[in-house]
Amino acid sequence: MKTITKQESISGQPKRPAEKTLTINEIYQSIQGESTWVGLPCVFVRLTFCDLRCTYCDTEYAFYEGEKRTLAEITEAVMKFDCPLVEITGGEPLLQKNVVPLMSMLADAGRTVLLETSGAHDISSVDPRVHRIMDLKTPGSGEVARNLWSNIDHLTTRDEVKFVIGSREDYEWSCDQVRQFNLPARCGAVLFSPIFGRIERSGISAARCMATVSRSRSRLKERSIQRSAGFTTTLRSAPP
Repeated sequence: MKTITKQESISGQPKRPAEKTLTINEIYQSIQGESTWVGLPCVFVRLTFCDLRCTYCDTEYAFYEGEKRTLAEITEAVMKFDCPLVEITGGEPLLQKNVVPLMSMLADAGRTVLLETSGAHDISSVDPRVHRIMDLKTPGSGEVARNLWSNIDHLTTRDEVKFVIGSREDYEWSCDQVRQFNLPARCGAVLFSPIFGRIERSGISAARCMATVSRSRSRLKERSIQRSAGFTTTLRSAPP
């Protein structure tokens, strides 16, 4: 009797390797609202699952909801928008290992790819063509202990580091990390993102965040529009 190997189906024909898949929450086009790419049309690919529970999270619906799609199907859906900028977000995209080849496929297709990640997972395997926008979780997030500090060594001038700030403690902690790790020299931009509706109660205004960070090194880059690539302030709404 012939033994059927793992590479053969019952019919005796070679078995095709399973197609790589990702669990996707949604794919849509909108206007980029954060980072130094703010204001540009962008296709967002939101992946399901996150292993953090930040106090200010505004995408809890992505924790569990989603459907499996092949990388080819995802790439085809993105390309239909005919938009040069794509952001991979979540949830936490790096929880699904097949996101790494997806980003490479999109870069191969000529797209500018952004990755929004929590900073709790290793970013070193990400295609160097991808712009990594990495959080450093502040104390107010409730997840500061999850920061993977070794990621800082992998940052390049293509990347951006974001701090979401909801209190004076968050603000002062963020300033300390910027100085300690000399972040403006390590990455292309440092982002202070005050939580609208919460930051005002702390006595730190969004304007003060802007005034503080604007004293650090800044420069201008050009993509399809001119955009600041030093320190940037964006606003995030507090959950109800």
